[in-house]
Amino acid sequence: MVRPTASNVPSAHAEPHLSGRVGWLRAAVMGANDGILSTASLIAGVAAGAVDRPVVLLAGLAGLVAGALSMAAGEFVSVSSQADAERADVAREQAELARNPEAELAELTAIYEERGLSPDLAGQVARELTAKDALTAHLRDEIGLTDLSPPRPVQAALVSATTFAAGAAVPLGVAAFAPLNGMILWVATATLVALGTLGAIGAQIGGAPRKRAALRVMLWGALAMAMTSLIGALVGQSL
Repeated sequence: MVRPTASNVPSAHAEPHLSGRVGWLRAAVMGANDGILSTASLIAGVAAGAVDRPVVLLAGLAGLVAGALSMAAGEFVSVSSQADAERADVAREQAELARNPEAELAELTAIYEERGLSPDLAGQVARELTAKDALTAHLRDEIGLTDLSPPRPVQAALVSATTFAAGAAVPLGVAAFAPLNGMILWVATATLVALGTLGAIGAQIGGAPRKRAALRVMLWGALAMAMTSLIGALVGQSL
């Protein structure tokens, strides 16, 4: 029988985890998905109500630029607000630890008891973690803050803007070269393929089922393009 030693026991961190990717993955997938779908829907709506290719391309290009800037601004504001809230929580916890360390130790002990540890063991764990790094222990176990994906507003803004523009370039490029009479069909087909591919890639990176993710995003994409095409056709007939 082989006894476990430091050399043959797997490391606690040997198993790869995907939660650290959530921050940038969410911004990238959301940006690319919005870029593809919103631009394709805009092109389909305008193309259904007009037959002038330059008008359609101008609308698509305007949608690309406006959407990329809007995504960047939205992500920056959102992630900055999250970062501000987390900094406020850190400052508040630091003040509590300085003012009443005994109460904070008791609070940490109670948290571990609620998670299933015996009172004696919970107290021992709380004391040892407090001695090592009290602030980190409270941020992680009391508030739920970890360092897996700290807020990065500039990174989120750049990723969202870049991926939005890259996604929007797909339907815009197809619209530039597709036959005018069949533009909507060409754009819709390319968009659904791009959305399905993006959904599968995002699911693969995040460790989720690929087929379900691809079908889900394709379904919503088809619905969005159908609605905008219908509205564009109705408005175009009335003008």
